[in-house]
Amino acid sequence: MNRHYYISNNLDDLEQIERELEASGIATEQIHVLSEQDAALERHHVHSVPSVLKTDVVNSGRRGLYIGLALAILVLLVAYFSGWTDSPAGWVPFIFLALILLGFSTWEGGLFGIQTPNQYFRQLQDRLRAGDHVFFVDVEPSQEPVLERIIQQHPYMQQAGVGQARPYWIIAGQQTWNRFRKMI
Repeated sequence: MNRHYYISNNLDDLEQIERELEASGIATEQIHVLSEQDAALERHHVHSVPSVLKTDVVNSGRRGLYIGLALAILVLLVAYFSGWTDSPAGWVPFIFLALILLGFSTWEGGLFGIQTPNQYFRQLQDRLRAGDHVFFVDVEPSQEPVLERIIQQHPYMQQAGVGQARPYWIIAGQQTWNRFRKMI
């Protein structure tokens, strides 16, 4: 899947494009609007980016997890090769310390990421601060002509690039979850 980025300053136009894409078979979960104007987004029926995804919490948390995993393995290896696990306490304190290091590092990574804009949106920060909105769509290769046809009908959309989309299984999971929530 590919992610197509567009920039616009007209939320009414973005709302219309989203409706046209959905009517053409592109799922709501594939369409997003990123904006710093949260109040304006609330007045329009667009699929906005959740606040947590505007930050780099996921990527930084993952980095923290990797650091914590390395520290946990290091603690366990040092304890084993130093012979400290042969004591009456055995492995328990070292496993506990390893789990604490893993959890703390992941938590700290996430806290650092909350303060940082999402790495995929950093190059668009100037446009967002200027009041523009970023419209992006994750499409399969078979959906590319549909997207191009609809975007061509809206001349005020500026193409801002193409990138890698979320994996299909994540989008399918979101669709299943949203259908489940509607049934409840």
